[in-house]
Amino acid sequence: MADYTPLTPVLVGVAAIQQKLADYQQALEPLALMEQALRGAAADAGSPGLLQRAGEILVPKGIWGYSDPGRLLADALGAAAANTVLGEIGVSQQTLITRACQRIASGEVAVAMVVGAEAKYRSLCASKAAGEAGETVQLEVEPDVLLLPEDELWSEVESAAGLGMPVGYYAIMDSALRYRQGLSPDEHCDQMAQMYARFSEIAAANPDAWSDHAVDAATIRDPSPGNRMLAFPYTKLHNSQWNVDQAAGLIFCSAGLAEELGIARNKWIFPRASAESNFMSAVASRGELGGCPGFRAAGEAVMAAAGISFDAIRLRELYSCFPYAVRSQLHEFGMAPGGDLSVTGGMTFGGGPLNNFVFQATAKMAQLLRQNPTETGLVTTVSGMLTKQACALWSAVPNPGGWSFADVTEQARAASDIREIVAQYSGAAVVAGYTVLYQGGDPWRAVAVFDLPDGARTVAYSEEPELMQSMQEQEYCGRQLSVANGQFRAG
Repeated sequence: MADYTPLTPVLVGVAAIQQKLADYQQALEPLALMEQALRGAAADAGSPGLLQRAGEILVPKGIWGYSDPGRLLADALGAAAANTVLGEIGVSQQTLITRACQRIASGEVAVAMVVGAEAKYRSLCASKAAGEAGETVQLEVEPDVLLLPEDELWSEVESAAGLGMPVGYYAIMDSALRYRQGLSPDEHCDQMAQMYARFSEIAAANPDAWSDHAVDAATIRDPSPGNRMLAFPYTKLHNSQWNVDQAAGLIFCSAGLAEELGIARNKWIFPRASAESNFMSAVASRGELGGCPGFRAAGEAVMAAAGISFDAIRLRELYSCFPYAVRSQLHEFGMAPGGDLSVTGGMTFGGGPLNNFVFQATAKMAQLLRQNPTETGLVTTVSGMLTKQACALWSAVPNPGGWSFADVTEQARAASDIREIVAQYSGAAVVAGYTVLYQGGDPWRAVAVFDLPDGARTVAYSEEPELMQSMQEQEYCGRQLSVANGQFRAG
């Protein structure tokens, strides 16, 4: 007797595509990369006819102008009956994978295709050549299903202090975790550099990675003309590399259809369990500034559903847009030290296409699980400023209790200590987290989140050169500083 039902969702075809053509006129646009990825995934499954049988095509919005790319793909692939889904930026990438599995498990569709692509390297090359990287023009048409995020939560107080780009927010959260862990700034920098050096080694051995050579820890850690500081302690090589041309396609079908089509059993990869938190809060409002209750809840949910522990998982892809994303997961999951944290090389070296890296990671994970059928693989997802979190477990064997999904939004909400953010405050306050933002290679502004005596929070800045230098050499979390009119000073 089979240990799965005919409606069990199965990942049967995967493909990861990238191009590195300096001649932007010869390079493919994102739509063509998506088509190539799906055709590659169908070929991987050994069943090209899957393309025509697609009941749903799901695409996350990227840095391109198509209004309904799923329809363009359906027309190109001969999937006229396919329902099209577009997830706007801010919708978790895992949400699209989860929806594909849910639609198959419910019997609503037999085949679902998830695909994404970016061609920002192509655009960069065009810009350098004073040219324009054109793309297929699509009239404003609505997809059959448009997935919209709730409004991303931004605080005007954060913006007024100088925060805007994600790197600053992540650096602040990382400083809070560093302080909580008792690391000095130097120890923290060393730890991150070693972690990312290992990512670069993994990428160098991954033929689908953007970077093909390893980078040593010192090169990553220390600012240089080619590796400028962006927001202390993050250099450029701590940041996701989004100037890439990459695509990934995932084809899911029911186990019953896979059997009917004769798709080889050693191609099947089962989604075992997934969980998502969509509870959102502004960074400065998070009482646990260096923590992430959403990841804790999602991790506990998938491990309970699969009946295993984090430390039993050797194949892991922890979302790595910035070091804090990885470090936060290690902290919340309680993972024992040791073992690799990526199968791709991470988003700096493997490549970080804006809104489809998780598909790249899932494709690579499927390939590795086929080679290691006794293993379970973990792929995690982040959206926004570590605003939303998701975990997914994959295996060559089905989950004993069947595939499961858990929405842990309310658990994350209940576990979160949300503080009021106030704009006007004068007096003594304690630094909860901070960074020094750089512009053009030079320190521009120190920004700090402060704990106020009444439990509220504020955000303030300083442009004093001596103070900015000191904050990069000594730990300022936990220190009491003087705040007035949105600025802070020592003493």
